[in-house]
Amino acid sequence: MSALTFAGGIHPAYHKDRTSGLAVQAIPAPQEVIIPLSQHIGAPAKACVEPGAAVKVGQMIAESGGFVSAPVHSSVSGTMKAIEPRPGPMGVPVLCAIIENDGTDAAEDTAGTADWKTASVADLRQKIQSCGVVGMGGATFPTHVKLSPPPNKPIDTVILNGAECEPFLTADHRIMLEHTAAMVEGLQIITRILDAKHAVVGIEVNKPDALDAVRSACASTDIRVVPLQIKYPQGGEKQLISAVLRREVPSGGLPMDVGVVVQNAGTARAVQQAVTAGRPLYERILTVTGSAVPEPGNFLVRIGTPVATLLTHCGVSADRMGRLILGGPMMGFAQRHVDVPVTKGTSGILAFLETESAILPPMACIRCGRCVRACPMRLVPSQIAACCDHRLFSHARAADAMDCMECGSCAHECPSRIPLVQKIRLVKAEILAARRKTA
Repeated sequence: MSALTFAGGIHPAYHKDRTSGLAVQAIPAPQEVIIPLSQHIGAPAKACVEPGAAVKVGQMIAESGGFVSAPVHSSVSGTMKAIEPRPGPMGVPVLCAIIENDGTDAAEDTAGTADWKTASVADLRQKIQSCGVVGMGGATFPTHVKLSPPPNKPIDTVILNGAECEPFLTADHRIMLEHTAAMVEGLQIITRILDAKHAVVGIEVNKPDALDAVRSACASTDIRVVPLQIKYPQGGEKQLISAVLRREVPSGGLPMDVGVVVQNAGTARAVQQAVTAGRPLYERILTVTGSAVPEPGNFLVRIGTPVATLLTHCGVSADRMGRLILGGPMMGFAQRHVDVPVTKGTSGILAFLETESAILPPMACIRCGRCVRACPMRLVPSQIAACCDHRLFSHARAADAMDCMECGSCAHECPSRIPLVQKIRLVKAEILAARRKTA
């Protein structure tokens, strides 16, 4: 079968070779974890454990703040020291639970569903919700919400995203190799919850070992495994749907509008653990790499582990590090310091040398059109950026600025080094602020 793809996109250097062949290692839990109460899109979770209380691994320490929300669980056993604001990955302080680890790893009793094939869909969805599962590809949308489409939007196809198109990141690659059966079972659970007729796994062809492993695991099922061309952002929901099904999500719409739900490989594994073992999402697999990392790798890490702990484990020297990014280089966020914690959405930690971190000044737009050719959403990024410069936000809205997925393809291709995606983010923030004022 020929490799599938979408219109637009770019071909950045992928830099995956340093970690793609490295098996996942478990990192010991730190002496203290910093667990944000908001690690998902939607309402922050509400603390349900007081400072001074003893907690166990997997114990709920913050309950959902609404339907579009997710509970938060302790990743260690020990004592709740405080609930206070700490620096967050998005650059602003967030309310966090500070837990001192007693080193015993005493765990909360959990129970899975005896047979998910016969259990009610409501029970399966409730188990996923109570375990705090969210999208682990970076978007962190509460999974139980994604698995609750309205009755007038039936889902016929579930797509499992195994593209992992962001440069440097290889955590999902390792999940597809090392946790293949759990991931496939998680996909089957998701498919049953949605009563979907079809399930598809899309994997880029630069992961031939993952393609072989997943095909083998799906051989006795109705799941279809398809190869995808190597192109960024092949893992974007709308791009994946276009590549695999040739369906176009309408402007301002969601995948459910065309009968599709897309889930990440790591999310499928988390769903399987939640349903079959009742295991809350209190740890995740991530990649640590970059030019400033002497000993890169893929690691199983407790949520709330300070980034500094991982950098030290990988031999990173703070005085040589010029830039620190959580996530991938295209859609991740640069960090001001190393004290931020790992969250459910932390797919990678990238550390680069000072010599590779210089920000060169932008030049005037030369109207070359490269940003337009690269845009997978078929926008005109240079036009929207100009609207930002002149504060013409209504014009930007008319130019479909809100459809921008902030993939960074335009900025990557711009020969004038204009920070296009950053300007578009500002435009989107202004449009949303205006909507809130008139709501």
